Amino acid sequence: MQKITVETTPIEGQKPGTSGLRKKTPVFMGPHYLENFVQSIFTAIGGVSGKTLVLGGDGRYFNDRAAQVILRMAAAGGAARIVVGQGALLSTPAASNLIRKRGTDGGIILSASHNPGGPDEDFGVKFNTPNGGPAPEEVTNRIFEATRTITSYDILEAQDLDLSAPGEFTLGKTVVEVVDPVADYAELMQSLFDFDAIRRLIAGGFTLRFDAMHAVTGPYAKAILEGALGAPEGSVINAVPSPDFGGGHPDPNPIWAKPLVDLVMGPDAPDFAAASDGDGDRNMILGRGIVVTPSDSLAVLAANAALAPGYAGGLSGVARSMPTSRAVDRVAEALGIDCYETPTGWKFFGNLLDDGRATLCGEESAGTGSDHVREKDGLWAVLLWLNVLAGTGLSVADTMRAHWRAYGRNYYTRHDYEAVDQDKAEAMLDALRGRLATLPGQSFSGRRIEMADEFAYDDPVDGARSTGQGIRIHFEGGARIVYRLSGTGTVGATLRVYLEDYVNDPARLELPVEEVLADVIAAADEIAGIRARTGRSAPDVRT
Repeated sequence: MQKITVETTPIEGQKPGTSGLRKKTPVFMGPHYLENFVQSIFTAIGGVSGKTLVLGGDGRYFNDRAAQVILRMAAAGGAARIVVGQGALLSTPAASNLIRKRGTDGGIILSASHNPGGPDEDFGVKFNTPNGGPAPEEVTNRIFEATRTITSYDILEAQDLDLSAPGEFTLGKTVVEVVDPVADYAELMQSLFDFDAIRRLIAGGFTLRFDAMHAVTGPYAKAILEGALGAPEGSVINAVPSPDFGGGHPDPNPIWAKPLVDLVMGPDAPDFAAASDGDGDRNMILGRGIVVTPSDSLAVLAANAALAPGYAGGLSGVARSMPTSRAVDRVAEALGIDCYETPTGWKFFGNLLDDGRATLCGEESAGTGSDHVREKDGLWAVLLWLNVLAGTGLSVADTMRAHWRAYGRNYYTRHDYEAVDQDKAEAMLDALRGRLATLPGQSFSGRRIEMADEFAYDDPVDGARSTGQGIRIHFEGGARIVYRLSGTGTVGATLRVYLEDYVNDPARLELPVEEVLADVIAAADEIAGIRARTGRSAPDVRT
């Protein structure tokens, strides 16, 4: 077993996005690509000598090979201990929990989240800091700078370690501890929720279906929903993690989880259904005859969180990403607590959670979570929903109706234009940016603009400023459009257009979303010139 130093040169394009570095798998498998980025992480955190790290991923193609490389590099760098999930598996929230519980110096998570996996699909690597959350911009900037100056990396020449069962090994002078990926997370969930109440609900005939989408939450959901809570075998489907996610797209939305939507809309619908994504940090909530939007889900959970033991003392505050609908704002106002609006990216919630300013956080892109970890958490959201339903005795649909009657409804949808030519997309937004000052007072498709700006965020904890976070168009009466280029894709640009309108007329709370938002949708194209500038006549995905 020998440490070797490998000479290398910087590789273009290794700038981390909103949650790590994501590229096509063949790119990561190219000469020095993974190693350069991992060494740059180590450099950015002052080396790994004497440090303890957590390592795991979502099981996608190349997960197992990348884990072995990272273990050998960490050992070559003198790491004291690496805590790795059995089979190199760890859901993102479980990894965050392990980092926090063990008090480690951070962790490396191998995932491209909700993106497809496979030999020709996507792979990703991100670093989480000692608080368990995604690296903030100050750290990712250091990582990027290191990728631009790297000249070599160290790695041990060694055989692969057997990660198939819990146990301890030594790799050089580094202890590699293989742990059950589910146990610590399941223990945390049991401390937050009333498992007895949920068991009684299920034992009383309440039916549920959880689609793990051939991804990492399968083992977690089997152990907790079917094991600890007594849901019948088969309640969790697609439960075995697959390197290519069963050939599917592990993104829990009505497009990619259509079979689940069809199920809840059909004659054999369960009382409750849910899905999670590739690495377990996103969720979709459904009930008989209804799909709950992530924005509404966050609002409902905030309004009812006190039904769960872990939140019985109330919430210190809530936070949402700027594109997320303002439904939770109304709950916060009613509860008399602060509501923070942040840029997209879970890392922006970290300071608020660490400082005790927020308890629950959420993003419109199917992410909700709390201060129990520093990541969004799909299965956590499912369990909190089950705790709420057990406490109220209402169905999912009746829960939503009661919420809208109490707070009004923020009708909401997101239109994604995928793999748009980057230059055209940026030119379109640049042109819109140049008109922001002149838009207030103008009307489009019958909607009069009240305010137009580009969102910037000043962190209330450390004062850090983030600019260029999305263009906002506010209309009189509460409607809103947001335009934003996403950083989670791997090809071209993804233009996301978020559309919202507020309705509090009791007679208009259950109308088709596209009907209520028709003129807002028309105004979005008219204002930005999407069709004219990109050539796209319709979005690829409507969420």
